[in-house]
Amino acid sequence: MADLMGQAGPVSGSIDRSERPGRVGLLLILAGLLVGAAVGLSFVASEQAQTIIVWLLALLAMAGVFFLFALAIGAIQLSGQGARDDITKAIVDAAPEAAVVMEEGGRLIYANEAYLGIAGGDTFTNLRPVERIFVGSPEVSEAIYRLAQGARDGRSHTEEVRMSPPPGGRPERDFAWYRISVRPLARPRRPATLWTVDDITHERERQENVFQELQHAIDYLDHAPAGFLSIDPDGSIVYMNATLASWLGYDLATVGPGGPPLAEIAPGVEHIVSAAGSPGEVRTDRYDLDLRRRNGHSLPVRFYHRVAFGNDGRPGPSRTFVINRSAGADFDEPQRAAEVRLARFLNSSPIAIATLDGAGRIARANVSFGRLFGTMPRQAIDGAAPEMSPVPVMGEAVVERDRPALEAALARAAGGIGETQPLEVYLEGPGNRTARVWLSPAGGEGPAAGGGEGDGERIILYALDTTAQRQLEQQIAQTQKMDTVGQLAGGIAHDFNNVLQAIIGYSDLLLAGRKASDPAFQDIMQIKQNANRAAGLVRQLLAFSRRQTLRPEVMNVGEALSELTLLLKRLLGERVDLELKHGREVWPVKADVNQFEQVIVNLAVNARDAMPGGGRLLIRTVNVPDAGPDAGPETRDGAPKGDHVLIEVRDTGEGIPPEIMEKIFEPFFTTKEIGKGTGLGLSTVFGIVKQSGGTVDVRSQVGEGTAFRIYLPRHVPTAEELEAEAPRETVPGLPPAGTEALTAAPAKRRPAADHTGQGTILLVEDEDPVRAVNSRALSARGYTVLEAASGIEALRIVSEGEHTIDLVVSDVVMPEMDGPTLLREIRKHQPTLKVIFVSGYAEDAFRKNLPEGETFNFLPKPFSLKQLVETVKQTMSE
Repeated sequence: MADLMGQAGPVSGSIDRSERPGRVGLLLILAGLLVGAAVGLSFVASEQAQTIIVWLLALLAMAGVFFLFALAIGAIQLSGQGARDDITKAIVDAAPEAAVVMEEGGRLIYANEAYLGIAGGDTFTNLRPVERIFVGSPEVSEAIYRLAQGARDGRSHTEEVRMSPPPGGRPERDFAWYRISVRPLARPRRPATLWTVDDITHERERQENVFQELQHAIDYLDHAPAGFLSIDPDGSIVYMNATLASWLGYDLATVGPGGPPLAEIAPGVEHIVSAAGSPGEVRTDRYDLDLRRRNGHSLPVRFYHRVAFGNDGRPGPSRTFVINRSAGADFDEPQRAAEVRLARFLNSSPIAIATLDGAGRIARANVSFGRLFGTMPRQAIDGAAPEMSPVPVMGEAVVERDRPALEAALARAAGGIGETQPLEVYLEGPGNRTARVWLSPAGGEGPAAGGGEGDGERIILYALDTTAQRQLEQQIAQTQKMDTVGQLAGGIAHDFNNVLQAIIGYSDLLLAGRKASDPAFQDIMQIKQNANRAAGLVRQLLAFSRRQTLRPEVMNVGEALSELTLLLKRLLGERVDLELKHGREVWPVKADVNQFEQVIVNLAVNARDAMPGGGRLLIRTVNVPDAGPDAGPETRDGAPKGDHVLIEVRDTGEGIPPEIMEKIFEPFFTTKEIGKGTGLGLSTVFGIVKQSGGTVDVRSQVGEGTAFRIYLPRHVPTAEELEAEAPRETVPGLPPAGTEALTAAPAKRRPAADHTGQGTILLVEDEDPVRAVNSRALSARGYTVLEAASGIEALRIVSEGEHTIDLVVSDVVMPEMDGPTLLREIRKHQPTLKVIFVSGYAEDAFRKNLPEGETFNFLPKPFSLKQLVETVKQTMSE
């Protein structure tokens, strides 16, 4: 700064010693040297003197040339910086902002006239620096200290201080505000610091005046005889005046940002803030509604709701004027009370009510209408400017498919014809929502929709949200359809099992009479293998219809999944990563282990197909308590009541679209290519889980993956199970506890290798081919076989007593008399007769028809002749 000030000496009332004066001592030394040189030359011979003089002249000439070059390139400057520096210095000297420049060590080198006026000095001798001028209160001292610290550190800093009294002797004011700044100056010789002091008293006074005026305006608005509030587009209250807060019973300090939202003081009218508008539109609407006081009572009000929309069509914060319409707040009490009662009646109704003009434009509507259709009509205010946005049309609120029927009904109602039959329409927007609409003529009275010219309010519309009812009806219909399909599948499976039983049985007979080298041996094997494949499909149908045979046992889910790990990794391949995550101390469940493994395998295969490019499959288990702090939202979501074990199979695949989600458990429904899927995988999963007493919950997001959540009920051991598991002391000479079960039924664990036997077997089967092939197989093993085509015929054979029957092998489903009925009748004649039931249905399907504690063996269809003979031999040996 000092280098920019130019020449030395005071100019315009400033003082400057930034330019250092010449040194007289150096000048005298230079003159003495020249005089000494001249005197010395006088004592030298003339010839030698001439030579020395020539060299001196040459030296001076070289010095002159170098001086000219230095002056040309600017290395040496003459006294004074030119006109530009003079202008800069004049500007700083005359500036209203006080300026002073200090070198290191606190040496003042420049001060303008404004600073001299504040400092009260006229020379550097009596001129005080800033630190000595602004002293007083601790606040001022701290600010000056921070400024001085910034000057020492070579950085810029600014502070504002209040001085009372002000420096410089200003009796006309008791105090003054100053903005003091410090910043470093870059100088080639010695660094310096520029201090500036600006009097900002008038600026502060203007700010305080504006603040006082704003405070007065807010006070006027707060205590106006009407309510006022501002609402953000997200439904939060930005501002509420004291009048409205007192009406609602709130403390003014608790309302506004962070206070109660609009939904709390005006429940059900959130659609007000979501109204759409055109870019640049300023929209004003009127609403008659009830606000909720803090004590829960209602406050009838009228809203004048004004919203300005930006150029992008987004609404800004509202300016809402609120008029109290409660008793005693209006001069025309009867009319006011009637209007309030009518508005409250309409807005409290759960039925959406609106009036329309002949073109279907919405003229008036209640709160329920806004909630259902997501739009509210424009209630024009007298004298308001014409609106830029169009009036909502009823046809735009329903899907395009239902618009023709609605428009036809509107035309009939506008013509005075009452609509007796309601319309079922789907509404626009997400959620697949539906509504039932009634239309009736209104007589044509009232203003046109939007306040413009038209044919007035011609139609009254009533609408009821039927989304939940429609979804429930669809669920019931889906359940009924699934039950019907299940019954059909079960019936087909039973009949198909008999056909497969005959095919498999005769195939076994043909294979028994041929060697492997026989050309027909491989053909017969192909017949049997395809019959077994068909039997697998039948088992899937039975699983879907929940009529398959389950052998439930207490199992540990984690151990069962660990045993499946190798199989799952082979099924998933190298591109899919398998991760098992087991919870701590997972409860036991009771289920069929084989069927449980089939469920996991089916889900894993579907997950693999949903990740053709690879991905991650997570299988996790966790306990889901019925209630309590451990029942987190992640696990309780979708879980049934009671303690359950959750088995979640989550993939990172393509996800399931919503339109397919409703059909995934239907039999024979598949999205795979022809020949790559039967459509029975998920239906089998659904049937097995349901038959095991569990539930299946599916969550999917397109592009993110699918999660199948299986909830199996927790198994609580009974007293008999606990007693059986308890260790018992061994008695010398007696086998340990539990060995009697092994000796009583060794065939269940270790099938007999010898298939020959003796004894009389009563074979009861209504299907002639099945009865014939089973009879041949048992007869070939040495048994005497008595055949009966029905339960009545079998009961006659038993009652006659001509044969000593050792075992009864009976079908379950037969005409005239089924298997359980036959067993009850047989027990009247032979209480200890052993029985084997064969059926394509589940064992539980007919066990409930037997007396409590009845014992029998069970063989599910279809079975091979070897399985039949083994089961017969095991049963007779027990």
